[in-house]
Amino acid sequence: MKKQFRRDLPFGASPLSSGATRFRFWAPAQTHVSVEVEGGAPVPMRALGGGWFEVELSCAPGARYLYRLADGRAVPDPASRAQADDVHGPSLVIDPHGYEWRHTGWRGRPWHETVLYELHAGAFGGFAGVQAALPILVDLGVTAVELMPINDFPGKRNWGYDGVLPFAPDRSYGTPDELKALVDAAHGLGLMMFLDVVYNHFGPDGNYLPAYAPQFFRDDIATPWGAAIDFRRPEVRRYFTENSIYWLDEYRFDGLRFDAVHAISEADWLDEMAAEVRRSVEPGRHVHLVLEHDGNVADHLRRDFDAQWNDDAHHVLHALLTGESDGYYADYADRPAQRLARALAEGFVYQGDPSAYRSGETRGTPSRDLPPTSFVLFLQNHDQIGNRPFGDRLTEHVAPDLLEAAIALQLLCPHIPMIFMGEEDAAASPFLYFTDHTGDLASAVREGRRREFAGFRGFAPGEGTSSIPDPNEPATFEQSRLVPHAEHGTARHHLYRKLLAIRRESLAPRLEGTRSLGASAVEPSTVVARWRMGDGATLVLACNLGRAPAQIEEVQGDLLYESRAGAADAARSGRVAGATTIAFLVPAP
Repeated sequence: MKKQFRRDLPFGASPLSSGATRFRFWAPAQTHVSVEVEGGAPVPMRALGGGWFEVELSCAPGARYLYRLADGRAVPDPASRAQADDVHGPSLVIDPHGYEWRHTGWRGRPWHETVLYELHAGAFGGFAGVQAALPILVDLGVTAVELMPINDFPGKRNWGYDGVLPFAPDRSYGTPDELKALVDAAHGLGLMMFLDVVYNHFGPDGNYLPAYAPQFFRDDIATPWGAAIDFRRPEVRRYFTENSIYWLDEYRFDGLRFDAVHAISEADWLDEMAAEVRRSVEPGRHVHLVLEHDGNVADHLRRDFDAQWNDDAHHVLHALLTGESDGYYADYADRPAQRLARALAEGFVYQGDPSAYRSGETRGTPSRDLPPTSFVLFLQNHDQIGNRPFGDRLTEHVAPDLLEAAIALQLLCPHIPMIFMGEEDAAASPFLYFTDHTGDLASAVREGRRREFAGFRGFAPGEGTSSIPDPNEPATFEQSRLVPHAEHGTARHHLYRKLLAIRRESLAPRLEGTRSLGASAVEPSTVVARWRMGDGATLVLACNLGRAPAQIEEVQGDLLYESRAGAADAARSGRVAGATTIAFLVPAP
């Protein structure tokens, strides 16, 4: 049985069976380019046309190399599989066959079994630290671990969205083989591994592409993070399509989460890439593709993407639980129960509706025809915690009984649930925004962060923002580190285990073919939602995220869960107490 896996990339450094290494580099702004292997003289590369350069050298895996441009500047390989030190230094020749896989029979798990757990590898102590935590996640009931981006970024601390070398795992987390060992170990425990990938921009430090391939970027549009990538160019499209397949094939990841794809101007590339991924995956293997798209565009979900993060559902739940109405929460503060009912029944809240936060601009497309498993439901994630001034979690703002009612709704509804690291233990430690920039860039990031929150409540003129943690201070990262499951004997941990066991045993086997039967709202905070499950049974969830009791239609069925004793009997009589979720299953007729 095959024990080594390799994606033959059409660029970068590729070891050959002859013992040589082929170097291929796209530098359309250069007239000539050399490759310089450490310890040797620069070797001119042959121009192939179209901006491509190539050479084969006698060069073993582990060798350090750089490309030398016409002006003498040395740059790392944009397709580097690993860096010797950091993003500004030499790239390494890597033999993808150097790792021997143990669990080669693993074929993944079907999408409807997915329970995602998002984590930051650095906050867990690198790839080895994540691997050590896997057994506890399995015991919890998680079926898929999603890593925040791990491709090479400047310095030792970063969320990962400032990456500049998309093919190279960051050295501060571990080696390529250590990442493969993590994925391999997860498969041995029955866990899927997902990776968050960023194709909408490059970070501000260490991106050398403008020096030799300015055609990689557009000069007529920009993203919030800098120049827009030019997906009109076939070389650019191929670069990122290859990256997607590379992580799935060479590293055996089971799924990818695509960051902020609304910032990719050529949306057709997404479907082109996803279709090619599907064609490349070996028969019988489950591979899953998940979008983040602020525009609520549903069409991709009718093609080759499995699901999309449902920001709408998060925002209305957050507004209900906290009463916050700043920023985009303003779009969810009125009629919150009605908006939550729509999210549970139809996916998106905004399906072409005008947004007050966006000055009346319409947002979204119809999504009611999609199955509930097309939407990833979360109460928190890295953005929704880390993009708060102090990285504070819901545990700081919401009473335990209210939060636990929301947790029950999240884990027992047919949408795909995602847990952010620490939620399962009611962690109170912050998750802050952290980087490792230096000099003027460090100052710009720090001051930009403070300007960003200057208009927020509590930071009015005269109140100052100097207390906001400096992203570049090592202490900011240290505060965000999670001691993995140090408190996994807590009541909250047991609640997650109980709810995920119910999901695994009573819901997951029925999820394929599930369709919404609608949801009704009792303002201001109560929702009753129903779904026809794949086997014909009916799932009924009644949830009150307020304090006052609510009157509902009488609910019948076999009890799956009640968040407080006696809540099911009350629901059968048409009453739901505050801070309560009840789940019933009505058998198929």
